[in-house]
Amino acid sequence: MGRFILKRLWQTLIILLLVSVVAFMLIQFIPGDPVYVMLGENISKEYHDTVYESMGLNQPLTTQYFNWLGNMLRGDMGYSYHFRKNVNQLIASRLPVTLTLGIISAVVSVVLGVFFGAVTAVKRGTATDTTLTVLANIGLATPSFWIAVLLVYIFSVKLGWLPAVGFTLPWVNFQKSIRQMILPVICMSMGGVASYTRQMRSSMLEVIHQDYVRTARSKGLPENKVIWRYAVKNSLIPILTMASTTLRGCIGGSAIIETMFNIVGMGQIMVIAINYCDYQLLQSSLFFMAGITCLCNLIVDIAYAYADPRIRLE
Repeated sequence: MGRFILKRLWQTLIILLLVSVVAFMLIQFIPGDPVYVMLGENISKEYHDTVYESMGLNQPLTTQYFNWLGNMLRGDMGYSYHFRKNVNQLIASRLPVTLTLGIISAVVSVVLGVFFGAVTAVKRGTATDTTLTVLANIGLATPSFWIAVLLVYIFSVKLGWLPAVGFTLPWVNFQKSIRQMILPVICMSMGGVASYTRQMRSSMLEVIHQDYVRTARSKGLPENKVIWRYAVKNSLIPILTMASTTLRGCIGGSAIIETMFNIVGMGQIMVIAINYCDYQLLQSSLFFMAGITCLCNLIVDIAYAYADPRIRLE
């Protein structure tokens, strides 16, 4: 198992190195002078040159890259000229919001998706199966931003039950946080619930006819125990593979939801960094989010190896 983990760690480091190159090069293709985009066209030529040199933009691209990567490895993510703050401070203040939303949305997606998928498999061919399957297909086909607009219109504008903007961390004000969290979590988890429902249904239909399930039934075990202990447990292997994708999507793809609900998180500052061509902030944010994604994938790979020992031998 130790060899398997070391192999995955080495692969993760290679991926992060490639991501750093891609993130750095993509920024270079953004049109316009980054200093003028960030600070406006009215700044003096002297101030422009000072900022330009302080950002290291007058150096060759290879030098810029290795300087940036070296600073990142030392924990220095640079300075945001748009926010007038260190990038470390910005990420430290915004990351808990995105992680909270992402983790809760991922947990909701997995729990509800596994439950609905198991129900549709057990009730195959019934009205329950048909209804849940149709709803899952609708959830997959509906864009999250459209769901956000619809939910805000119904529950915020018309009924006034839930706030339409803002986010408060649970340890700051738990009651307010729950009310502000409901709509964003629904939007971020709906696609995941639909995906898990379809995947779990397919996996359950394969497992439920296996010999060990028939043997458990022949021993006289209660049907609920057969389903949830034997069938569901052995259907979760593909779900582990999807878990990293779900968490990655909830965290990395939070920009739309955070913008729709005016949530001050990582997704929102990345959108601002793109609009204002804030090089340091955008590069560091992309690399940092890629690191979180790779960490999620690594954890899922290890969990997958524990669940299926054959994976360790590959």
